[in-house]
Amino acid sequence: MATAEPAHAPSDQPEGAPDGELADTRHSKIGSIAEVDLAGVPLEEAVLRMLGVIRDVLAVDTAVVLLTDSTGANLVAFAAKGLEEEVRQGYRMPVGGGFAGRIAASRGPAVLDEVHADAVLNPLLLHKGLRSMSGVPLVVGSSLLGVLHIGSLTSRQFTDDDLGILQLASERIAHVIYAEQTTTDRTTAWTLQRSLLPGKLPDVEDMEFASRFVPARSAGVGGDWFDAFSLPGGGVGVVMGDVVGSGLRAAVIMGRLRSALRAYALEFRDPAAVLDRLNRKIMHFEPAEMATVLYLVVAADRTSVTLASAGHPPPLAARPGQDATFLDCRPSPPVGVERDTEHVTVTHRLDPGTTVAAYTDGLYERRTESIDAQLERLRRSVYAGPPRLVASDIMSEMIGTHVVEDDTALLVFRRVR
Repeated sequence: MATAEPAHAPSDQPEGAPDGELADTRHSKIGSIAEVDLAGVPLEEAVLRMLGVIRDVLAVDTAVVLLTDSTGANLVAFAAKGLEEEVRQGYRMPVGGGFAGRIAASRGPAVLDEVHADAVLNPLLLHKGLRSMSGVPLVVGSSLLGVLHIGSLTSRQFTDDDLGILQLASERIAHVIYAEQTTTDRTTAWTLQRSLLPGKLPDVEDMEFASRFVPARSAGVGGDWFDAFSLPGGGVGVVMGDVVGSGLRAAVIMGRLRSALRAYALEFRDPAAVLDRLNRKIMHFEPAEMATVLYLVVAADRTSVTLASAGHPPPLAARPGQDATFLDCRPSPPVGVERDTEHVTVTHRLDPGTTVAAYTDGLYERRTESIDAQLERLRRSVYAGPPRLVASDIMSEMIGTHVVEDDTALLVFRRVR
């Protein structure tokens, strides 16, 4: 039956073997695991190389690595020795179900002294004829990457030493996988994020635009984005958004929100109506996600700008000869948060020469400085002028030589005199 505690009778040493001989054997096994060269090897090949050594060192018939999918709710067979069909057939298992699923859910080692239908979900394990199994989670820090399990075609009791060696192997495998996933996810997220940012801002009558975007260098690529586009009837839509979180998942959610908002913007003139539908969309299809979004619509005659905010900081506006001020936008909670009321639309006059700046929090948030002080500093850096110069001066003042800790997006536009 399954148990969280390993049995204690050694399976690969003669009964009554001297303690020194057992210690030498254990050290030899540990050395075999520690000496496997995984540097510069493609991920799958590296994992298979380690699985082959595990199978030899622990005298087992199967060794399998399953990885969590993008949702974290399932395990997917990634590499195997002795049970290759599990990988070739794309086997998936819910976290919490079956032998491997329970290891993933508990994040602790487990032993199955007797493999039977009630203890495992994967029929391949029964068809293979496995009699005993043990497994450990693949974990780096707080991140669950998957599960490593081994199996024997003959009944055996896995010892504490067996699980210790398996744990050592799992740590090496987990770090190789984590390094590969981190690099791949960051590169993919960066590429996706760049591809979704507008390559060219709209060329529309009586308006000028400028933008800046700086991805985070230390915290990982996030879900910040900006957008600007012409609308039916001559209006212009301007968007600034920030998905909570970082990495590939945030970039993917950002892409979905950007596309959805563009679609709603073609159907509804009111920015609040657009954000209402965007919130409904994310609540239904992405219930665990959240983002702040600011959506502005410049009127076709350029005399006004109408805006609505879902938890996003207000834009700044500077009229010729006047200091910049934060525009009232009556912010509602971010999209993805349950709410009882609809978003609110606010309209402001847009005089000739007025310059407006929208931004994400990476522009002003610093761990060592108060937000209020930084926002005031930002306000003073905005003035009525050509957007390309205003954007340059804002970035010089707020960023300078500082390495940004979060994605930073800035979009400046002006109604031309």
